[in-house]
Amino acid sequence: MNAYETINDILVHLFNEIWELEEKAIITEEFKDISNNDMHIIEAVGLGSDSTMSMVARKLGITAGSLTTSVNSLVNKKYLVRERSESDRRVVYVRLTEKGRKAFFHHKDYHMQMTDAVVKSLDADEIPVLLKTLNSLSEFFRGYETKK
Repeated sequence: MNAYETINDILVHLFNEIWELEEKAIITEEFKDISNNDMHIIEAVGLGSDSTMSMVARKLGITAGSLTTSVNSLVNKKYLVRERSESDRRVVYVRLTEKGRKAFFHHKDYHMQMTDAVVKSLDADEIPVLLKTLNSLSEFFRGYETKK
């Protein structure tokens, strides 16, 4: 296999492996009542207190309506709380509960371990090459929809 074919093979399999392994790693006995998608909603809500449904939906690239069903479930499971703005009742804030914060840090720790596994295998002069490569890949994905 030449370098081009090898890179293609790695990229195709890497995305699937990351998704599958992440789910196995982060959906532990403690967090068995939520999905990988739920964990990413928790991540998008973050640690602040000013996340609105609209802001979270934008971060995730989905509609607020699509987000509502998942947020309802996470509220029922006590990972999130929902509060209406006092000044504008149309605005709905979501924030993590203590249980949600534990899930957030659990997920963040997995990502840190994943990043550490990559970075520790590189020399200092290789890190800029990896950053350039990953930025190029990220730009491709961000621009892909606009090319259609």
